[in-house]
This record gives sequence, C-alpha cells and structure tokens, in this order.
Amino acid sequence: MRVAVMADIHGFDLALETVLADLARLEPIDEVIVAGDLCAVGPAPDSVLQLLAETDYVVLQGNTDRDLVVAARTGFADPESQYALERLGSSGVAYLGNLPFQRRVSPPGSRDPKEDLLVVHANPHDLERKLTPEMTDDQLREVIGDTSAAAISFGHHHVAFTRYLDNMLLCDVSAVGNPKHGDLRCKYAILTWNELLRTWEAEITRLDYPLEATMDEIQRSALPDPEATLEKLLRASY
Repeated sequence: MRVAVMADIHGFDLALETVLADLARLEPIDEVIVAGDLCAVGPAPDSVLQLLAETDYVVLQGNTDRDLVVAARTGFADPESQYALERLGSSGVAYLGNLPFQRRVSPPGSRDPKEDLLVVHANPHDLERKLTPEMTDDQLREVIGDTSAAAISFGHHHVAFTRYLDNMLLCDVSAVGNPKHGDLRCKYAILTWNELLRTWEAEITRLDYPLEATMDEIQRSALPDPEATLEKLLRASY
C-alpha cells in the first residue's frame, strides 16, 4: 500500500501542477492526501482549488484555510487574505470551511489503530502547534499526546524530515508551494506499508520548482505586494 501526502500549497498553482504531474508518473497510488493550507499567500488560490477539484484526493484543513473562513465571516482580513477571498468567492470559502481535520489510513486487513497512518496539518490535536526536527523527544510527546498510530504525516512547518518517536514514524512532508530550510523545491512524501515488518516507511520527493513561470505569475497578479511575495518565496527560509 502506498499513500502520497502533500501539504502547504499556499496558492502556488504551478507548483501544484508540478507535483500532480509527478504523481501521475507514479501511478498507481492507493490514496493521495493533501494536508491543508491550500490558498493563502500565492497568486492563484482559485486555480489551486480547481486543480484539486479535478482529482479524487482527500483534502484536509490547515490553519490558513480556517483563517480565511474566519476572515470572510467577520469581515476582518489583511490585504493578502482579502486577495485570496476575492479570488475564491463564497463557494471557495465554503469549501475550505467544510474540510476535515484528519485522515486515518488503515493497512489492508488491519483492525489495529496502532498500525494506522494518521495525516494531519500540524499535529493530531490542533492546527497551530508545530512538530519540528529540533524538538526533543519529550517536547514531541507533549504535542502528540496519547495519539495511537504507527505513523503521523503532516506539514505546517515547511521543513521536510522523518524521525522515529517511540517506534512511531513522524514525517513532515514540507511544502508544495513555499518550502523552507533553504531548499526551494516542491516536496511531498510517499508512505509505504511494509507488510512483512508491519511498519510504514516514508520517502520525501523533491522536484525542481517552476520558478520562472511562478515569478511571472506573481508579477502579473493583483497581489497587494507581489515583490514581498516573491522575496519570501525566493528566501525559502524563516
């Protein structure tokens, strides 16, 4: 069984197209899960939703998706969020508001949740607290709590890493649209169930970013500060 997990597209539709093309090359994949943060930041939030609508992927909610829904409801939006809201319209906002928090994938024939792959945006309990490679085991346990799973895959931090915690595999798939850690490549992960060992294994895929086309798209867009968006993308770090 193979499950692809991506996250943090952030309105960069050309980066998403890059990942979609690579996934098509790898078929068959049993399931593809998009772990939230779909629209805010980049030039084409509406195009991102259209591309996802043409798939059968499982799509989860991220913190910026929730924030856009709140901004639409309250009328308080910063210029970047307002740009995304205008492009998305009411139907796009409704879509973001109805996204689920998590996805559990059970291996074939398994009825033990301790063998599941759990996919979330940030962590198993909320959309905010990060899991990072610098954290100690105790710090990770504090965020993960008593979650039952063999593997947890997530985004939010935009830095790819895999790590074991008490025999649980942690896999940060980084970001499709604006990865950090100084590595401007589109990233996603393939998680494979090893039937013999009864464990999940993860491999991070790194793809050349469609930078020139994305730069042109940003500069032609009506983003409130396209130069700042471009600078943040090129920096590829916090």
